[in-house]
Amino acid sequence: MEVIYTLIPGMIFFGLVFVGVLFWAIRKGQYDDLEGDAHRILLDEDGNPAEGTDKAKRVGLNYPDQDD
Repeated sequence: MEVIYTLIPGMIFFGLVFVGVLFWAIRKGQYDDLEGDAHRILLDEDGNPAEGTDKAKRVGLNYPDQDD
């Protein structure tokens, strides 16, 4: 029974930490674009082989691996 006096405050602490992380993620914009990755995976990033090795820049889309 004594262990419950440690577990309850510990779970409340971890719950508050998780709520804090959730609010931090919302404030940093992690949930702003929920469908962008779902549509981005369907795009063909290989391009046309006749274009050469340079990647064509796609305006308006955010690609983290795109060279600027």
